[in-house]
Amino acid sequence: MRIRVTDILDLLAAGLGFDQILDELPDLEREDISAAINYAKQGIDHPVIAA
Repeated sequence: MRIRVTDILDLLAAGLGFDQILDELPDLEREDISAAINYAKQGIDHPVIAA
């Protein structure tokens, strides 16, 4: 089963904690949630260069 990063982020944004997400999606592990957060962080963490 594939679970999208956006699905995990949506659950976090809705206020669910790690344990609640793991209850909702039993195929996930705690490390999967952390990996989703890190993946999203990399997508928005760009250096800003001021001219």
